[in-house]
Amino acid sequence: MERILEPELMLDEEQAKAYALADFSAPHQMFVDLFRKKFGPEFAGTVLDLGCGPADISVRFAKAYPECTIIGLDGSPAMLKYGQMRLEKEGLTKRIKLILGKIPEADLPEKSFDAVIVNSLLHHLPEPLVMWETIKKVAKPKAYVFVMDLLRPESQEAAKEIVEKYAADEPEVLKRDFYHSLLAGFRPEEIKIQLEQAGLAHFAIEIVTDRHFIVYGRL
Repeated sequence: MERILEPELMLDEEQAKAYALADFSAPHQMFVDLFRKKFGPEFAGTVLDLGCGPADISVRFAKAYPECTIIGLDGSPAMLKYGQMRLEKEGLTKRIKLILGKIPEADLPEKSFDAVIVNSLLHHLPEPLVMWETIKKVAKPKAYVFVMDLLRPESQEAAKEIVEKYAADEPEVLKRDFYHSLLAGFRPEEIKIQLEQAGLAHFAIEIVTDRHFIVYGRL
């Protein structure tokens, strides 16, 4: 199945509220656990969370690594509104700062991050190389890079089956977005080409669930 693009930004208030209230604890905690597995339990430094949404992964990462500080970047004001509410609730406003911006235009300091983490941003981008080039621009030499995103199924029917398996009881807006996100995902062979084009061919690619892959490595 060929990739079918979806909207790049989730600007709608209904979408943002649904995402903020939904239970993504399993995949989001898996994200942090896999980072720890690949890079170890000790980390201190500055982290960029690209496409942070309502900041759930930023919060989980901050709790897992209490010596780090995080900048979360997202292009949706609605998402960041719920993210800021979450930070205030968790008491993490001093360690996590949320910024409104869209790559590649976002004003990010070059070569300043010790780690770059990205969850479910790549499938939103019409041009995926934008993300890889941004990572190269803002990450320090030897920085940790960890990306998790959706694996495109073999067919639209397979995508519908995944939605029903994992999101049957979720609001319709989430089920709809999940389906379109799956259709906009990538296959491992496509990611390999992207990494080669970006000069990041040494990064590893792994399929970790029936709907997720990870990419990780150090600059």
